[in-house]
Formats: sequence, structure tokens, C-alpha cells
Amino acid sequence: MRDFVDGSAFNFEQGQRARKLFAAVVLAALDDAIADDKKYGNGPDQIARWARSRDGREVLSCAGIDPNERVVKGLMEFVSKGVRTSVALSREESERRHAAEEADAA
Repeated sequence: MRDFVDGSAFNFEQGQRARKLFAAVVLAALDDAIADDKKYGNGPDQIARWARSRDGREVLSCAGIDPNERVVKGLMEFVSKGVRTSVALSREESERRHAAEEADAA
């Protein structure tokens, strides 16, 4: 029984690492689309085309993201904002956005 539990825990950890790897691929695709948006102006279209492609749907699924049209629209909106993923995920940016939302609510 103990071997089964150890094996299950190991497999779960392997799956989590694989999911993080595919999430990194999604973040890289977002950064590429943002760069395309700044350079050519077609970033949201690029990320939508990628997310709707077979490879894009597979990567999104492996990252634990349901590849539906709502997700595609969210990716397009994120790219159109033009904020790099590294900046968007930083603590300072999160705090700045939170402060701005509180100021708008007041």
C-alpha cells in the first residue's frame, strides 16, 4: 500500500511539473503576441489564431486551461493591453492595479 501512495504522489508531482512547463509555453506565446502587437499591430489576431489551432488547444489543455472561446477572448484582451507577462505577474503591478481599482470604486 505504501508503494502505491508513494507512486501516486510521484506521478502527481510529475504532472504538476508538466503543467507548469506548458503554462510557461502559454506565457511565452502571450509575450510573442504582445511583441507582434507592438511591432505589426496584429497581436490579438496572432494569439487567437494560435489558441484556436490544434497545437494551441493542446498546449492550453496540457497547461490546465480549457481551450474555449471565452479563454481565446481573454487572451486577446490581455494582449491588447500590451502589458508583458513578467510585468503583469509581478507583485508591484498587482498592487498598483489593486490600488487603482480601489480608487475607481471610491
